[in-house]
Amino acid sequence: MSKRAVVVIDLQNEYWPSGGLALENIERAAANAARVIAHGREAGDLIVNVRHEMPGAPVFVPGSEGAEINEVVAPGEGEPVITKNFPNSFRDTGLKDLLDEKGVEEVFVVGAMSHMCVDATVRAANDFGYKTVTIHDACATRDLEFNGATVPAAHVHTALMAAFEFAYGEVVATDDFIKR
Repeated sequence: MSKRAVVVIDLQNEYWPSGGLALENIERAAANAARVIAHGREAGDLIVNVRHEMPGAPVFVPGSEGAEINEVVAPGEGEPVITKNFPNSFRDTGLKDLLDEKGVEEVFVVGAMSHMCVDATVRAANDFGYKTVTIHDACATRDLEFNGATVPAAHVHTALMAAFEFAYGEVVATDDFIKR
C-alpha cells in the first residue's frame, strides 16, 4: 500500500466564474488537479477530498451548489471527503487521524485558495511531519487588496509557492510530478 496521499483542497463550485468567489485560472488549476488525482489513483495513493463550509456566510453555504465539489475533480467511489470550517484542513477535522491510520508519510497538495486554505494546510502538514509536495499549477487564487494596493493573483500565488519551497516542502508542476 502506498504511503502517499493526494489532498484535494476546496475545489468547489464557489470558486468557478459562476460562483460567489471566482478565482483566476481555476479551470486550468482544476484540470491539472484532475490529472494529479488520476495519477494518484493509478499509483494506489489515498485521495482525500476536502470541502469548505461556512454556516451563516454568503459563500460555501452548507447544502448549496457553491459548496459542492466541482465535477472536474469529483470524488471517486469510496474516497473520503473531509468537511472543514477553517482554512487549515487539519483543524477540527479527522484529516490527520485518517492520514495516520493509512500510514501516510507524504502528501501531494492541490486546490484553492493558494493564499488561504492551501497555505494553512501545507504549513500544517509540514509541521505534523509529513513530507509535503505542492503542485503549483494545480492551485489557484485571486487578487488581494491591502492598504489601498491590489496584489495581482499571479504575484500572490508566486509568493506563496516561493515560501513553500523555501521552508515547507517541494513545489513542482503537474507535468514534472506525473513524470516521476
